[in-house]
Amino acid sequence: MTEPEKIRVAVEIYGQTYQMVGTESSSHMRLVASLVDDMMRDISSKNRSLDTTKIAVLTAVNTVNDAIKLKERIEELENELKLLKG
Repeated sequence: MTEPEKIRVAVEIYGQTYQMVGTESSSHMRLVASLVDDMMRDISSKNRSLDTTKIAVLTAVNTVNDAIKLKERIEELENELKLLKG
């Protein structure tokens, strides 16, 4: 089995340029970077005294929290679907 081709794309997050490498499309990777940048800027605007590392950690914590909530919601919906199917 062959591995999917890796795509490389330069993105900017919170004023820093990063080389992203992945199997997703370049537009997907740019979207991810843009959302991370937006989240970091939002946190920074509400907490001006935080340094970049703390902003990045809070962004990661918020992202994982959102992912957990989504996973729990998917499980709830799957259970409801099972009940409806009988």
